[in-house]
Parts: sequence; C-alpha cells; structure tokens
Amino acid sequence: MNIHNLEDMGCGTSSVTKDKKSEKALKAALVIQNWYRGYSARLKTRQRYALTIFQSIEYADEQGQLQLSNFFSFMLENYTRVQEKEPGLVTRLFGSNIQDKDRQDYLGLIDVPDSYCGPRLQFPLTFTDIDLLIEAFKQQQILHAYYVLEVLFETKKVLQQMPNFTHTNTSPSKEITICGDLHGKLDDLFLIFYKNGLPSATNPYVFNGDFVDRGKNSMEILMILFVSFLVYPNDLHLNRGNHEDFMMNMRYGFTKEILHKYKLHGKKILQILEEVYTWLPVGTIIDNEVLVIHGGISESTDLTLLHRIERNKMRSVLMPPIPMDADYAERKNKLGTTIVAQGIRTSGSFSEQLTKQEWEQIIDILWSDPRGKRGCYPNTNRGGGCYFGPDITSKILNKYQLKMLVRSHECKPEGYEICHDGKVITVFSASNYYEEGSNRGAYIRMSSGMTPRFFQYQITKATCFRPLYQRVNAIESSAIRMLKERMISRKTDLIRAFQLQDRNKSGKLSMGQWAFSVENVLGLNLPWRSLSSHLVTTDKDGNIDYMSGFQDVHIQKPVKEVQSTLIETVYRYRSDLQIIFNIIDSDHSGLISMEEFRSMWKLFKSHYSVHIDDSQFDELAERMDLNKDGSIDFNEFLKAFYVVHKFDKLNKSDSKLE
Repeated sequence: MNIHNLEDMGCGTSSVTKDKKSEKALKAALVIQNWYRGYSARLKTRQRYALTIFQSIEYADEQGQLQLSNFFSFMLENYTRVQEKEPGLVTRLFGSNIQDKDRQDYLGLIDVPDSYCGPRLQFPLTFTDIDLLIEAFKQQQILHAYYVLEVLFETKKVLQQMPNFTHTNTSPSKEITICGDLHGKLDDLFLIFYKNGLPSATNPYVFNGDFVDRGKNSMEILMILFVSFLVYPNDLHLNRGNHEDFMMNMRYGFTKEILHKYKLHGKKILQILEEVYTWLPVGTIIDNEVLVIHGGISESTDLTLLHRIERNKMRSVLMPPIPMDADYAERKNKLGTTIVAQGIRTSGSFSEQLTKQEWEQIIDILWSDPRGKRGCYPNTNRGGGCYFGPDITSKILNKYQLKMLVRSHECKPEGYEICHDGKVITVFSASNYYEEGSNRGAYIRMSSGMTPRFFQYQITKATCFRPLYQRVNAIESSAIRMLKERMISRKTDLIRAFQLQDRNKSGKLSMGQWAFSVENVLGLNLPWRSLSSHLVTTDKDGNIDYMSGFQDVHIQKPVKEVQSTLIETVYRYRSDLQIIFNIIDSDHSGLISMEEFRSMWKLFKSHYSVHIDDSQFDELAERMDLNKDGSIDFNEFLKAFYVVHKFDKLNKSDSKLE
C-alpha cells in the first residue's frame, strides 16, 4: 500500500471518529436542552402556582373589604336602635366630618419654613414644575404639605369641569400611551417616563386608575400625576380606579403613608383627597372607538346613564345606597347632620346619594373582570362587580359603536393580556407587584387605525440578578407563608372541619378529604393537592397529618388567658376592625375610648355573627389599656396580633431543585 492510500485511509478514520463525536455531542446537547426545558417548565409552573396564591388571597381580602359595606348598611338600617344604645359611637361614625372649606381655611395657617429644602412649586404650574418634582422625588425628598394641599385644591377645581368620560383623539403622528395600575410603585412610573417620555401636548397619556395603595410612594405618584394633569389637562387623562377610595386607602396603606409623611397636616390632606377622588372621571374614550375604564363591564352597563351620573356622589364602594322611607331619611342626629343612606359624613339632604342603579353601574366599571365563559355572573373572587364573557363584550361594544375595551385591575405575569377575540386588553403597569420578580409591567401605545403596541419592563434590583430558581423559591416561599397565615387565622374552623371527616379520630385524612376541607373553610380555589407538600406532612400511605399544618406557625397572643377563638377572630378581621377604628378615631390620634372600643366590638360581633362571650373581649380590652387612662391605642394593639413562623419549611427541604 503506497503512502497516498495510507493517507486516504487515515483521513477516512479521522472523519468517522469526528462524525461519531459530533453525533454524541449533539445527543448530549439535546439531552441537556430537554432537561433544561423541563426544568424551566417546572419552575414556571411553580411560579404560576405562587402567583395564583397571591391573587386568590388578594381577591379574598378585597371581598372582605366589600363585605364591610354590609356592616355600614347594617349601622344605618339599625340607626334608631343603635343611636339609643350608643349615641356617641354613631355620631363618630356618621357625624359631620367634611365641610366645604375653601383653600385659605386649610392653607392660611401653614408656613413653608426657610429651612425646607424640598421642591417649591410655582402656580400656575408649568412643565418645569414636573421636572422639579420628579428630580426631587428621585432624591427621596418629601413635598411640603402646603404644596400638596395647593395641588389637591387646584386639581379638584379643574376636575370639576371635566365630564364623566373624557374624549380624546389620536393620529398617526400623535399616539396615546395607556398605563395601568401603579399602586405606589414610583420606580415604575420613572421607568415609563424614561422609556416613553414625559407627558406633553404631543405625548398624551391615560393613567387608568389605582395610582395608590400597597406601594410605599403613593403620594409621590399622585403628586406627579396631578401636577402633570394641571399642566396638560387636555393631554393627560386620569381615570378613577377602585383604590381611589378613602375607605380602601385605610386598609391598603395610603392613609397610613400620608399620616406617616405628614404628621402635622395629614388629616387635612386626607379630607381634601377624599373630595378629589370623587371628581376623577370614570373613563376615557379614544377616537370614539376605544373605551378605557379601570375594571370592566356587565350586561347592564349603560354608558348613556354613566355619562349623566353625578360622579362626585360616589364617596366609597363601602357606602352603598340603602332604601329608606322619607321620614327615616330626614331624621337628624344631635348635630343636625342628615344621616344619608350612602353614609356620606356631610351636612346636606338625602338627595346627596346615588340611586342603587347608579351605584351599581359605577361598581361594575371599577371592579369587574373578563373571563372566557359566556354570560355575566357575580364576581365571587372579589365580591364586587361581575365576570363578563366575550358575548357581553361584543354586545356592549356593538351597542355603543365601539371597537375595543382597554382595562387594568388585574396583575398579569407579562404586564398585559389580550382576550375576547382581541376586543379586551388588560394592561398592568406595576412590575414586581406581589414579590420581586413576580411579574413584568407594561404600557400600551395606540393611534387611530393602528394595531396597539405593547412595551414591557421590570424594575431590576440586585436580587433580580440571582438565578431563576432562587427567585422562584423566594416568590414561592412568600406565597406559602401567606397561605399559612390564612390557615392559622381559621385554625379553629379548620380543625372542626378536619375532625368531622376524621371519623376514626386517627389525626389523619386522605388527600381528597383534606383538600375538600381546606377549600371549603378558606374559600380559596387553589390546587390544594399540589400545594399540600408545602403545607402538611404526608405518611407513606399518602394520608395527611392534618395538625401538622399548624406546627410551625402561631398567632402572637397579647393575653395568654384569652381563648384562642377570640385571638383568631381578631387576627382574621384585623383589617376590618382597624378601618372601623380609624373612622371612630376622627382626629387620627391613634386612640379611642374604652367605651367606644367595646361598643365597636359589640356592633361588629352582632353583624358578623361572631360567637364570643363579651366578658372575654372585656377582659382583653382591660388588659390592653396598659396605663389605665381609659383610652386604647388600637394600632399598637393590632401589632401584637401577628403570625410567628417558627421555621420556614421552604428554606429547609421544599426549595430543593426539582
């Protein structure tokens, strides 16, 4: 064999070896790729489960919030009886609180000291003030109460001239940007303005409600939006959301933020803000074809009626109209204040309320959610508004010659979602809404005749650079923690339900029995079977030790002798009780009298059918009054009712990579 043949043979062998190596490498790459896809899919599934938990608990809380309206209705319906027994309490709940004071009554005694180094606004405002405010807030400066009140008074004056629905037009050269919920997340607003430009006559915006609550910078967002609105009233449109509501703010944080940042003038700010909310338009119509509202529609949505409603009569979702006879309606309390059916704490006539039909129309557009199922049915998750199907969307849009509905109100993993054959778009602009890494934010740009364009983003903190599995573990851990807190607040009811199923008194239930009991008691429609490994221990036969769900958490008890049912009840209803307390505590001192506290509890207990002996609560109240001055610091008291996690199971075994 000559040298050429040898070389030919060598080359052939080398080629075959290379082919085999390439084939192995390709197979290995495919195995790794398939493994990674499966791994990523499992992480995404866990993330979806966590988001489902967050959303279910959020909606359950909102449902509890709306149920408070029944309590206030109960107060008004039983006004005569309650007034006889507890005159002081009723006066505090429904007495005159807000009067129509002018600007000088609020601003006359407020000085801006020379030492104040925050932004100083010049009225009438210009685009320079928008820049000034944004730069100050980036430096975490606080706008002085004097300027906050000036902005609120000026905003109210301009809003009073606006219709219920603002109309605006676009062109191919003038797009409009629609932003969804911001919920006090200032960094998201900064990022939107950085990417999309500041509002101006050539860069119009619609902010579709829920500017406040939950996040820590609701005041800053409100001031930027209101100042921008005052500079560009025809090009920046502000729709009311379900959180532009003074009662919602008491539960979800904005009231607390204001009183913390403005200790001296917080009460004045809250009073004027309550008025401003009522004058916010309820929707925007773009090019006579796109309806932008915060929540959604129902089969009975009547845009003609909604255009005519006196929207400023809608004080709060928690103050529904109550049918009353004329004599009852005009009955006066000792202060000469009319007890109006909507619970508005102002002097005036019974006509100051909306009709039931008008009130329901506004509730529907602020609270409703789209679903794939046809028809219109009660929104059982939130407790207010409705679920509306694609047929309802088509019916309402066709009736009013509209092409599309843009709404917000729901957190979406990608920041937006399209449904109902492209006729409904949800946009949500608060990224990391539930937990860092939980969701992206988005905004929409659209103009006449053009397809809407979506822009997504996510505020990135240092922790966002962690590997995906670590971020998912953190989100999942937080979600499970919230579930455990929900379970501990219903511990007595859960144990009773478990024991009804456990006929053999073995302390164990099948997976199906446990899941049925938990869903029945908590009222959360969740994949309990999948979640069980995070919440309880299971034996080798697949049976669940149902008491294990309470082993690593408990409610901190301020008084050991008080029965656990009372502790759980106070924890479960702590937000509702705090809202009622805050209304009674009209001067926001954080204190109410022992008698008011007892009266509040008795009324609450009566309406919510809580079966707890009054002596138990009296004992708790006595022990709460540590300095025996006859007053109770309820805010401090509630801090004693928090859930203690002895250890976090997710940090041990459940967070292992799957």
